[in-house]
Amino acid sequence: MAVIWGVILHAVGGFASGSFYLPYKKVKGWAWESYWLVGGIVSWLIAPIVLGALTVPDLLGVLQEASTSDLLWSYIWGALWGFGGLTFGLAMRYLGLSLGMAVTLGLCAVFGTVMPPIWKAEFGQLMGSDSGRAVLMGLVVCVAGILICGLAGVMKEKSLSAEEKRASIAEFDLRKGLLVAIFSGVMSACMSFGLDAGQGIAELAVQHGADPLYKNNAILVVILLGGLTTNGLWCLYLNFRNKTFSDYTNVSAPIARNIFFCALAGLTWYLQFFFYGMGDTQLGDFRFSGWTLHMAFIITFSSLWGLYLHEWRGANRLTMRTVTAGIVAVVLSTVIVGYGNYLGSQPQAEAKAPAPSSAPAPEVAPVQNVVDRH
Repeated sequence: MAVIWGVILHAVGGFASGSFYLPYKKVKGWAWESYWLVGGIVSWLIAPIVLGALTVPDLLGVLQEASTSDLLWSYIWGALWGFGGLTFGLAMRYLGLSLGMAVTLGLCAVFGTVMPPIWKAEFGQLMGSDSGRAVLMGLVVCVAGILICGLAGVMKEKSLSAEEKRASIAEFDLRKGLLVAIFSGVMSACMSFGLDAGQGIAELAVQHGADPLYKNNAILVVILLGGLTTNGLWCLYLNFRNKTFSDYTNVSAPIARNIFFCALAGLTWYLQFFFYGMGDTQLGDFRFSGWTLHMAFIITFSSLWGLYLHEWRGANRLTMRTVTAGIVAVVLSTVIVGYGNYLGSQPQAEAKAPAPSSAPAPEVAPVQNVVDRH
């Protein structure tokens, strides 16, 4: 039941992530960098601190006690992940929810699984095992799915007029969108490194009385602070370059309404990792599959939203079948990668012990200074 509960929590987190961009579509009169920064302040600063304080007793004390190494690496990986989060929004702008999510998160799922063993110099061992070969097969299927999605995008671009493209996705740009989505997918995988680097912080949270279900919320405060640094600096630079600082004070735009929808988008975005962290604690021996489950649910829900919002309006049947096949392949790749991790988590078969002898065992002298291997 714990594993089932973990899967449900991952599904809720996937729904939050697959839905977070929708409120941004309600923002009027603001440049992208303006609404992304306002939403980011909520998702990367306010929400982690508020929900972290509500679920982790003495959150400030936990962070003060944490080692410099844990804090630094969690922050660094968060800053690197921030580049993925930054370009993630751009991918949604240029490709839409369904295609953008499929490409970006498909890469994120696979690289989030493959990169850790490369970082730890264990890739050779990965190649020589059944589990490793399954993971690599998942990578191949993922790349194939992305190529199929890209082909569908090309087919759509050729079959629709400029007006029809803008009617479904205002800034549709296949070439630019694919480049941004690939970069975003690779960099977004740094989140898995950050969560791994911050496990010492999570352990401290439990020692301070936090329910293990919420222990990862303490790590998210540090990781997302790194993400805020990257995104905040870039958005402020764009505000300066594009002269869009006036967005925050322009009375001709619905400022209060814009702030509300930005905050809603930011909170919804944060909830993906809030529920991901809880689901991660419930999977037990199946924890390895959490990342792939998360990505698969996001792709599924975002694809459904894309269809609901008619992002492929006007595309012919062949194009629709092609994009459907690509999305199915991406989701399948996360399942294959998860299965590969499952194989890797299984203990090796123990050597068969010799049959016990009927002869009495010889007396053995007491052994002094026995070392406890545990």
